[in-house]
Amino acid sequence: MITQDIYNKYVAVLHEELVPAMGCTEPIAIAYAGAKAKSVLGELPDVVEVYASGNIIKNVKSVIVPNTGGLCGISNAVLAGICIGNADSQLQVLSNVSASDIERLNEYCSRVHAAVHHVRCDDAFDLKVVVRKGDNSAEVHIVNFHTNITEVYKDGECIYKGGQVAEKKDRSWMSVEGIVEFANTVNIDDVSSVLSRQIEYNMAIANEGLVNNYGANIGKVLLRMSNDVNTRCKAYAAAGSDARMNGCEMPVVINSGSGNQGITSSVPVIVYAMDRNISKEMLYRALCVSNLVTIHLKTGIGTLSAYCGVVSAGAGAGAGIAYLNGGGFTEIAHTIVNTLAIDSGIICDGAKASCAGKIATAVESGLLGLNMFYCGNEFVGGDGIVTKGVENTIKNISRLAKMGMKQTDEEIISIMQEDQKE
Repeated sequence: MITQDIYNKYVAVLHEELVPAMGCTEPIAIAYAGAKAKSVLGELPDVVEVYASGNIIKNVKSVIVPNTGGLCGISNAVLAGICIGNADSQLQVLSNVSASDIERLNEYCSRVHAAVHHVRCDDAFDLKVVVRKGDNSAEVHIVNFHTNITEVYKDGECIYKGGQVAEKKDRSWMSVEGIVEFANTVNIDDVSSVLSRQIEYNMAIANEGLVNNYGANIGKVLLRMSNDVNTRCKAYAAAGSDARMNGCEMPVVINSGSGNQGITSSVPVIVYAMDRNISKEMLYRALCVSNLVTIHLKTGIGTLSAYCGVVSAGAGAGAGIAYLNGGGFTEIAHTIVNTLAIDSGIICDGAKASCAGKIATAVESGLLGLNMFYCGNEFVGGDGIVTKGVENTIKNISRLAKMGMKQTDEEIISIMQEDQKE
């Protein structure tokens, strides 16, 4: 049985990770850094520079920055934060924007362009925004995750140094067995606020993606093929990404710093529970499983990688649906291992319309992994990267994604930069 200390940690992780964000989180992080830098400077700068690690550049290249009138790219993201953003709103920095604000932004973008520098460093998430106006300057540095400001400078003098990098990385106490025990015993009042918001926000954007046209309309394509519950689990999750990647201005509750991971780890579980008329309490417990499994898998990989994050979220969704079907640790552990064995080769080549297709694939793998177990089939230790014990297989996945795919990441970024120079 988990201790009270571990119980409290699981509750804290859910409150820490399941937060609202508007738009793809990497351009929004850039907008946030820009808004913060402008507030420190105290006026609109006429010189702006962005220093970003390759994974940030990769994830900003092809998505629309929300509430900008359709603008894309790093320069427009940082200028939007500077010109019309509210730093106090963090990942909803661009949430309260008027038509006149967009006019001001267009005028500002017409005379200022941000210089973008690719920073090669050990941290996959490393972002620095430097702004200047005359002799005055400000600098904001974010490392490791989207709102983790580690340094702020004004006129060359450090006025803040801190951040939460060490605490954020220490999740060694998490385990699949502990997650299942937590879901079984959690007082729903401790998690209902974050989970009810996740249900409301993520289902709203999923429905939006199915009603209107966004990107490649993967959600709609799937529903034209079939309308069974498994297809709807995939379609609704994909539709949320269709909308989010292509300019929808609705917020999403994220998971592990990603809206697509937040959608993937929650929407299939919600759709399945609705189809089976499962109680809200059981849905909340299943969402504890799906979200925490996703977070557990992502912890060893890191915020950004060449390894597509929705693979982890698809395994989380499969685990959550296993829980809805009465599954315990054994069923959930086998579902996770089977899922990871199927689709761990999916690469992350940035945020864009095709993410919706990858979400559909990840959810399909989660459902297949679950149904393999029901049919008495499984992948066992020695099948490729699968080894004995779910935690050991998770460690292998972390090693593959964080270390083994470093060169893959460099090649992906190189290919994408050849296609578009900023």
